[in-house]
Amino acid sequence: RVPRGDGRLTHEVDPDDKRPQDACGIFGVWAPGEDVAKLSYYGLYALQHRGQESAGIAVGDGQAILVYKDMGLVSQVFDERTLSALVGHVAVWHTRYSTTGSSRWENAQPTLAPTTDGTIALGHNGNLTNSHELADLIAARGQGESRDKVMQGNTTDTMLITALLGSHPNTSLEDAAVDDLAMLRGAFSLVFADESTLFAARDPQGIRPLVLGRLERGWVVASETAALDIVGASLVREVEPGELIAVDSRGLRTRRFAPAEPRGCLFEFVYLARPDTTISDRSVHAARVEVGRRLAREHPAEADMVIPVPESGTPAAVGYAEASGIPYGSGLVKNSYVGRTFIQPSQTIRQLGIRLKLNPLRDVIAGKRLVVVDDS
Repeated sequence: RVPRGDGRLTHEVDPDDKRPQDACGIFGVWAPGEDVAKLSYYGLYALQHRGQESAGIAVGDGQAILVYKDMGLVSQVFDERTLSALVGHVAVWHTRYSTTGSSRWENAQPTLAPTTDGTIALGHNGNLTNSHELADLIAARGQGESRDKVMQGNTTDTMLITALLGSHPNTSLEDAAVDDLAMLRGAFSLVFADESTLFAARDPQGIRPLVLGRLERGWVVASETAALDIVGASLVREVEPGELIAVDSRGLRTRRFAPAEPRGCLFEFVYLARPDTTISDRSVHAARVEVGRRLAREHPAEADMVIPVPESGTPAAVGYAEASGIPYGSGLVKNSYVGRTFIQPSQTIRQLGIRLKLNPLRDVIAGKRLVVVDDS
């Protein structure tokens, strides 16, 4: 979002911004009888790499929804006391990397809106390309508000989606979702809930990952399969492109809001996802190793050693070494207590973070011809 001449904000894209634009982590659980806040805390913790700016949860107990969110990492925002106060059987979690909307508390997720028969809490991973059209529709359903008024009150794509679903007249949230999600354009993986029901949806292209898992006494949806592993859920399948899933006391049901036109996103395999995640039935780690093998064939080099830029560059470096026959070695040491520098919101902060994050093993690399493999 960039300032307009009149001081207001517009949803234009900054052409000089080369950051990945949709790297948030989302997690949802429906599990009566379980401590869903503490259970899903670990699921969101497993997705921390997808966003470092804010973290939040919405918990429903059948009667009301309670939301808690703040700026910072998952472990900084939540503690034992906070989690113990969040009681219910359905939860929606989110960890944010800002796309539209600045990095501030008001834009942390999940977002809330009233519906015709309750409340919706929603977490979103993606970016929309038709925000103005959606704002016009929300305005038309309201009390004569202008598009600009709607946009001022909904400063992120997530807020717009939440407001759109909440503005649907005289229908259930599930029916509203089937109607309204078909109007969204762009990339969106959604986890949302009312007081008693968990929902998940994925855009018709399936650009951002979203998977469904089974607990002994419930269901889980998450951005990556690694989060299912952490909470002890078994992978059922990916949420299909153009699919809406609903889970409540009647069980799990699925509806289609748009025809599937699968595209996916290579950057998930190259960088965003954890190596222990599976996307489209393919191991992310195995894909990265194969990328390294392909790189060695397409760009051979004469060198004494192949080294990675850890950690996400490591599998590709292994693949390069295997295909080239050049010995693999560790030439850079990573500070494990520094988060991802690529998704920090400032180039200056990224540069300082890299200095703190990586330091060379001088005795290993001195005097050697190196192939240095990185992913971004």
